[in-house]
Amino acid sequence: MSDMTDQASQASIDQRRKEAYFTASQRQLIWARFKKQRAAMVAATILMALVLMGVFAPFLSPYDPTIKGRDKDYTNGAPQIPQFCDHNGCSMRPFIYGVKRERSIQTNFRWVTSIDTEDRRYVQWFVRGDDYRLFGIKGNIHLFGVDKGFIHLFGTDDTGKDIFSRTLHAIYTSLAVGTLGVLISFVLALIIGGVAGYYGGWIDGVIQMITDAFRTIPIIPLFMAIAAFIPDTWSSETRFFFISIIIGFINWPTLARRVRTHLLVERTQEYVLAAQLCGAGPGHIIRRHLLPSFTSYIIVDLVISFPYIVLSETALSFIGLGLKDPVNSLGVLLQNTTSADVLLNYQWYFIPVFFFIALVMAFVFVGDGLRDAADPYGGQKK
Repeated sequence: MSDMTDQASQASIDQRRKEAYFTASQRQLIWARFKKQRAAMVAATILMALVLMGVFAPFLSPYDPTIKGRDKDYTNGAPQIPQFCDHNGCSMRPFIYGVKRERSIQTNFRWVTSIDTEDRRYVQWFVRGDDYRLFGIKGNIHLFGVDKGFIHLFGTDDTGKDIFSRTLHAIYTSLAVGTLGVLISFVLALIIGGVAGYYGGWIDGVIQMITDAFRTIPIIPLFMAIAAFIPDTWSSETRFFFISIIIGFINWPTLARRVRTHLLVERTQEYVLAAQLCGAGPGHIIRRHLLPSFTSYIIVDLVISFPYIVLSETALSFIGLGLKDPVNSLGVLLQNTTSADVLLNYQWYFIPVFFFIALVMAFVFVGDGLRDAADPYGGQKK
């Protein structure tokens, strides 16, 4: 009797699962397939953590990332790792050592920074510090700090700026550039690809010629010319938006081709003909019927294209053609690692490189996972 009850219960569960599968929307099906991919889920978790770190960088970072928050007594300083025990005993609170800056005979009376093991500086939470704006709200509370002096988890650069604070703000800047660039390329791709795919014929031919022309533009010489054009009097914010717009304008052809290819197939379907017979115009048909039919695929393409735009900004800033100080982007931080002196003596300058690799790889794995999840035949390939 118990076995029959268990079988009936299992059959009821299977029936509900089948009903849920056949009544699920496209987004629900994609999410269900995406959750089965461990690598994509881990990457999505890392990506979400990096995004949150960038968004809440003013609160999470202990100091202002610009020259305003520099520690002039600890230039090119090594990372300060909190500890609980030393030769003086253990403490319930983590602490770091203070630093002493003095002139030395051995260095011809130049300033020398040394660690003072007798000066404990205890880590505190939710401390007041440099002013900032978060979502338009003024604040000066930071997640952590020390009771006196500075704490530099990732060390400092040659001007005394905190690399940890600069890294968090750099993640936000690179994500902001990527987001703005993706939005610009997304709008252009939908408009240009939609018109080419819906009308076809000579209109499609002309648009494809323009698209191919954009695809053949060499990126580096283009940005070298743009860098020569940009006036030195431009503010960092103006340069930021200008670089984002240019990156968006040169990254739309790939997505536009995908939109065109899909519309060339879908424009002959019966639901499009029915809309035309009802008197719907081309704009209404493209906007309300054709584009929503593959919204999920567009989202996947956007996620996949995001790391390439971030890579573009990083590469351009790395070679000095993109953003520059005082703007903090991952490319700007990587530019500081190009000298042999840094490689030999100040290896902590490379810490932002790991965040850059994690950000790009997370986007790549999430994009691949979404692409496989959006493929209705993906499960049959395995």
